[in-house]
Amino acid sequence: MADDLGIGDLCCYGNNTVSTPNIDRLAREGVMLTQHLAAASMCTPSRAAFLTGRYPIRSGMASAFNMHRGLVWLGGSGGLPTNETTFAKLLQDRGYRTGLIGKWHQGLSCASRGDHCYHPLNHGFDYFYGMPFGLLSDCRPSETPELHRRLRITLGVTTAALALVPVLLLVPTCARWFVVPWGLVLAMALLVLLFFLGWYSSYGFVRRWNCVLMRNHDIMQQPVREERVSSLLLREALAFVRRNMGGPFLLFVSFLHVHTPLITKETFVGHSKYGRYGDNVEEMDWMVGKILEVLDREGLANHTLVYFTSDHGGSLEAQARGAQLGGWNGVYKGGKGMGGWEGGIRVPGIFRWPAVLEAGRVVDEPTSLMDIYPTLSYVAGGILPVDRMIDGQNLMPLLEGRVRHSNHEFLFHYCGVYLHAVRWHQKDCGTVWKVHYVTPTFSPAGAGACYARGICSCTGDVTFHDPPLVFDISRDPSESHPLSPDNEALFDSVVQKVEEAVRAHRRTLAPAPQQLSVFNSLWKPWLQPCCGNFPLCGCDKEDDMEPSV
Repeated sequence: MADDLGIGDLCCYGNNTVSTPNIDRLAREGVMLTQHLAAASMCTPSRAAFLTGRYPIRSGMASAFNMHRGLVWLGGSGGLPTNETTFAKLLQDRGYRTGLIGKWHQGLSCASRGDHCYHPLNHGFDYFYGMPFGLLSDCRPSETPELHRRLRITLGVTTAALALVPVLLLVPTCARWFVVPWGLVLAMALLVLLFFLGWYSSYGFVRRWNCVLMRNHDIMQQPVREERVSSLLLREALAFVRRNMGGPFLLFVSFLHVHTPLITKETFVGHSKYGRYGDNVEEMDWMVGKILEVLDREGLANHTLVYFTSDHGGSLEAQARGAQLGGWNGVYKGGKGMGGWEGGIRVPGIFRWPAVLEAGRVVDEPTSLMDIYPTLSYVAGGILPVDRMIDGQNLMPLLEGRVRHSNHEFLFHYCGVYLHAVRWHQKDCGTVWKVHYVTPTFSPAGAGACYARGICSCTGDVTFHDPPLVFDISRDPSESHPLSPDNEALFDSVVQKVEEAVRAHRRTLAPAPQQLSVFNSLWKPWLQPCCGNFPLCGCDKEDDMEPSV
């Protein structure tokens, strides 16, 4: 799974100016899905849905707030609930050795620094090596901060303004107009200092608090040495395959590529036509090739199901000094953070299993990242949980060509907890309708993204549509030509059918503790993982030798 990769960033999905030979090889030798969809356009909720086969609103992994639509602190108290069952747990129970290499971003601790209740090892993985949070621009000191950048500027300006108050209180005394009690001056200075420490203790040390590398429960680097982390992850992925190839195994390689700050080895710098972002894409493709190489060398290729995807679409707003640092979503409108627009949720989906799947097949049916859960359960001979709603569908009949149509009739596209759009797959004629109830308001006006804010909103700065916007995705995948009763005879019946589906879907929802609430999203010093004595956290337990891969 890539991080923030646009579907238009791969050669096999139509980009003939970027070099991705290894991912293209997977597509040639396997089955390629062209309408593969994330359950959310942000990292945390999308990955929660991927791991559990359930819409993130069911597990409480969807936010009602624009500011923290994903987990924002490793020292926060939210995460994938312990009563959720991941596909790793299903396969672990079937005797598979399970490993996660790379990004987690599903929380760490609940009540104390070491409880690690949300840790991958408590969600079905036998082995974890990676970043429990993930990469941010903040992980590289030379980059512009990414986490809550506008809020940090506001807090800094507010602190500077408040710091003037004690100084101004001295003016009447110095000018001999009247005497201001020193106690009042000192009290105001103390309040300003407490205000500053209150926010700077977290935002001033984002790199140290969030950019952490772990092996199982042990911190290996804090802060992570960003220039080496990709090599270390690749080393661990290859070692996991070699260590467990004698029996059934599940390896989830969760790349840090291609999220900012786009850390790329010197070998690939200047390798592409698209600057830092293109270089990072091509390095990720090389890493995919290394993993495929070890499967070939060890004679595992024919008996191993390999799946490649991205957690959501590319970030259109990721820019710096005139350079685009986010991905390209092809012909599809929108990108990361935009609830219903296609560019934020349509992702690559490639399956290769030479002994089972016909090479070179292309499937245009609607499918979801949530489908991986029941698909892996089926492949491993497991039984799906019966005590909860599973929204994914087993893809094997579709991948093998035993059925023509996806089992999905309706797919619901959320932005946080807010339903923005619904997709209806009308199986009798193959038409795919898309109904938008809410869309983000782009800024500046006329732009194709929310450049002024850095990311689009789910609520507040949005546009409500009544009647809703309706598109025929099967004929208009770029969502450029909204339909109306004047140009589409089925407009009213489509809207009515989708509204009935929405009502039925909402009846299946049950209240769940909100993992991305304001309280859970606050940085809590007592939950902050620390290598050393808090707050003097820092270590590097990896040797300085370049890992051999």
